[in-house]
Order: sequence, then structure tokens, then C-alpha cells
Amino acid sequence: ANLGLIRKIEQALERNEFALHYQPKVDCRAGRVVGFEALIRWNHPVLGMRMPGEFLPLIEQEDVIVHIGDWVIGEALRQQARLRAAGHDLTISVNIAARQLMRRQFAERLETLLEHEDCRDRLEIEILETAALEDIGTVSSLIASFQARGIRFALDDFGTGYSSLVHLKRLAASVLKIDQTF
Repeated sequence: ANLGLIRKIEQALERNEFALHYQPKVDCRAGRVVGFEALIRWNHPVLGMRMPGEFLPLIEQEDVIVHIGDWVIGEALRQQARLRAAGHDLTISVNIAARQLMRRQFAERLETLLEHEDCRDRLEIEILETAALEDIGTVSSLIASFQARGIRFALDDFGTGYSSLVHLKRLAASVLKIDQTF
């Protein structure tokens, strides 16, 4: 059953059935929107709009998660470039799966996307705390490498894994998003 669903998700990507929705990030002191978080939705032809929790967990260990992640980053950067051209200088954050981050080609693909849309200083990559802790040494090196290129990292859902302030020091993320249960 899962193989059939995985194939349907692959076909949905080919058929352009995914869309990004944006959650605003607000500076409460200034009372203004400072950026957006891109959130994927699947506009299923029969079932209608599907939330990411309904399909992403099924493909976390599959290569299709990498292709979807590439699409999300590319689409978010294209839309951000349009906003920037219209005079809106806002950050955009995208969630990426651990499988995507750990791929050797990820840095190269990201650089290629950033060359087409010059928004590196306005991009923030979010990774789940639990994913970051799977290989903290590698993730820490990757974060440092991307930060040296002007890309910010956020550690998402802090408090859901084996939370430790020591991990924060090693990962050196620019932003910490604390889970609501914490």
C-alpha cells in the first residue's frame, strides 16, 4: 500500500499538484511582517487540499522527499524574488528533511538554485531538532558551511528530541524554534 502511495506522491510532483502556502513571521515589537515560512500543501485531484502531515511522514526515508524538498526551495526562492522585485525585502524559511540535508549533492543543488535567484541573505533553512541530532557532527559542519555562505539555519521543534543546551552550542543555528509542548 505504501509503495502505491509513494508513486502517487511522485506523480503529484510531476503533475504540479503541490503548492506553497505561507505563514507570516511577525516582529511583535515593531508590529510588522518580517518574513514567511513556506509550507507545502498537496492539492490532490480527488481528496482536495492535503496537509503535509498526511503525506510527508510516508516519504521521509524515500528519495522522493529530496525531490519535493528541491521543488519547495526552488519555488520559495522564485516567489521571494518576485516579492523582492515588487519592493518587499522579506526572509523566507523552508523546512528540509534530514535525508535531503545529508545528501552530498545538497550544497551543490542549493548553490545552483541560489545562483538563479539571488536571495541567499534572505533564505533560512529549517531542520528538525531530532534530525539534527542523528549526526550532530555532520549537521554542525553543514550549518557552519552554509552560514559562511550567508544562509541562516533554524533548529525547528526544539524540545521534542533529547534537548540539551550543549546541542545548541554545537549546532550554532541562527534561530531556535521551541516546540509548543516544551
